[in-house]
Amino acid sequence: MLRDIISLIKFLARQKQLIFTMARREVMMQYAGSFLGLAWTFIHPLVLIFVFWFVFSVGFKAKPMNDVPFAVWLTAGMMPWFLFSDILTSSVGVVVANTNLIKKTLFPAQILPLVKILASLVTHAVFLFLLLGLLAVMHISFTLYFLQFFYYSLGLCIFALGLSWIVCALNVFIRDVAHVVAVIIQVGFWITPIFWDIHIMPSKVQILLKLNPMYYIVQGYRDTFIYQVAFWRHPYQTLYFWIICGLTFCIGMYVFQRLSPQFADVL
Repeated sequence: MLRDIISLIKFLARQKQLIFTMARREVMMQYAGSFLGLAWTFIHPLVLIFVFWFVFSVGFKAKPMNDVPFAVWLTAGMMPWFLFSDILTSSVGVVVANTNLIKKTLFPAQILPLVKILASLVTHAVFLFLLLGLLAVMHISFTLYFLQFFYYSLGLCIFALGLSWIVCALNVFIRDVAHVVAVIIQVGFWITPIFWDIHIMPSKVQILLKLNPMYYIVQGYRDTFIYQVAFWRHPYQTLYFWIICGLTFCIGMYVFQRLSPQFADVL
């Protein structure tokens, strides 16, 4: 299995030019023909953050979380979840949407979810700039802990890539997979502590909720930008996450490789 992973990584590295080219085209096509163009990458996250802040902070009178302004706390939690959901929902139908490419025997279908990940990272970068702007307004200074952003975003992308390979491969044969993913995203959104603090739950429930790998990522973003806690301060959670992440990546790789030879016949 290790040899297969190394071989896959080398293969993807050789395709990096094609991956970046397709990702650039993917981003441009999202806003092709629109008057504001790429400005929508800023407008969408900004409106989303404002709406949720208004509903929870103004409407429900949500108080600052541990003396942290709710807008900052909310944005730090929404960033990783928005990236995760965007990757998964856009990847589930990526093979079916590129039937013309799949039927070309020399086209490396494995890169399609990676293209979606790179395209989603553009909006994620916008979220990052908005969060940094909020931190500056709230007089929260930059620290070296902010560099953990790259660690947590990398873990998120590896985890999402494994899941994307699974769902996009299965969706070729079972089109209901797209609907299942949409339901899972909706449920996951509310059971992940994005809008609420996990400590309001009983201790036994907290243990169950922490089994969700996205809890590690969401809390990691807040530890990075707000609480300034190093990831190695949570050794057991870190070990658990990377075990789940590694298993998901390996299973995704295996499922995609086993099913991909049949894509052209089914499509």
